[in-house]
Amino acid sequence: MEQPTFLLSKRSAHGPMAKSFVWILSGVCLFAALTVPQTVAADEARNADVRQLADRGIEFLKTRGQAENGSFSPESGSAVTSLCVAAILRHRPDAVNDPAIKKAIAFIESNFRADGGVYAEGSLYKNYETCAAVDALIRANVNGRYDSNLERARLFIRGLQWDEGEGLTPKDPAYGGAGYGSKSRPDLSNTSFMIEALRQLGDKSDDEAIQKALMFVSRTQNLEGYGNDTEHADAVKDGGFYYTPAAGGSSQAGETATGGLRSYASMTYAGFKSMIYAGLTQDDPRVAAALSFIRENYSLETNPGMGDAGLYYYYHTFAKALAAGEIDILDDAKGTPHVWRDDLVKVLTETQMDDGSWVNKANERWMEGNRNLVTAYALLALDYCKE
Repeated sequence: MEQPTFLLSKRSAHGPMAKSFVWILSGVCLFAALTVPQTVAADEARNADVRQLADRGIEFLKTRGQAENGSFSPESGSAVTSLCVAAILRHRPDAVNDPAIKKAIAFIESNFRADGGVYAEGSLYKNYETCAAVDALIRANVNGRYDSNLERARLFIRGLQWDEGEGLTPKDPAYGGAGYGSKSRPDLSNTSFMIEALRQLGDKSDDEAIQKALMFVSRTQNLEGYGNDTEHADAVKDGGFYYTPAAGGSSQAGETATGGLRSYASMTYAGFKSMIYAGLTQDDPRVAAALSFIRENYSLETNPGMGDAGLYYYYHTFAKALAAGEIDILDDAKGTPHVWRDDLVKVLTETQMDDGSWVNKANERWMEGNRNLVTAYALLALDYCKE
């Protein structure tokens, strides 16, 4: 796949790519150069904007979003409640003792299951709910209160992976992936949740389960010769990612006229993030190809490939992925540099409702008409905008 030259500027004090430099990507090669850091004043101004937006969003959740039993949108099981708790505690760690947060955590506790999962009775989304709960419980884990629950959740999540336990071999396109947890086919979204949760729970990038998951992730990338051995590998030559290679393959963005699975941005950021968590670096051809797609499709007006569907899920994944990659400045297809944190804060400022919430008014697909869920996505995205 031909990959045009572009710049990626990064700054970090820690992590797998902990050096300050600008990556220059040409073909599949990356070269180091000097970075130009943002000013402290600019960072402080953005942090102040983030605090203001977060304060209003949190106030909405606490005063208008929470049910009497402490839950947020319990029709989704415990997932939205966990996302809201995690979002609030990321911005206000001391709120763990707030009565509203205590009630929400008590609701999450009511979904603890004997198998180690955290999900509503009869749930079809056991992996999703449990992975969401992990982030909330880690942030609420005062004095090791949830140590045992978190370890049991780790084992439960690992047990949901599609591998030899399901009678699969590494040659199967479903191998290494995770689905919602109801034995439905594995997909990249749930697999990315699993990888992130396992990393949060202490598993290293070279852990067997994470490396198995990397095999699945690689098969969701439109890139021939670097792990995608399915029939779709060379059908769309853009380095982006689609939903799943399992059961014949599928993309929420649809197919090309020749049956290729179209890439779209939210899954590409999920794939990129997962590869970083699995230990890949920017000199790996898979990461380089993903970054090429990201550069060619840089936008916060839409979820490229999906329009306005899943827009706030996209914002959250966009921010998390670029933070994981320790990327601060990203050149778009025209060579225009973007301080993505500034761009995202601007968009979330413009789209916050008068009551402090966010909602996808243009497209309610994937529950984005739910103000609790979308406000949690926005708050989680904003957390990655802080310096």
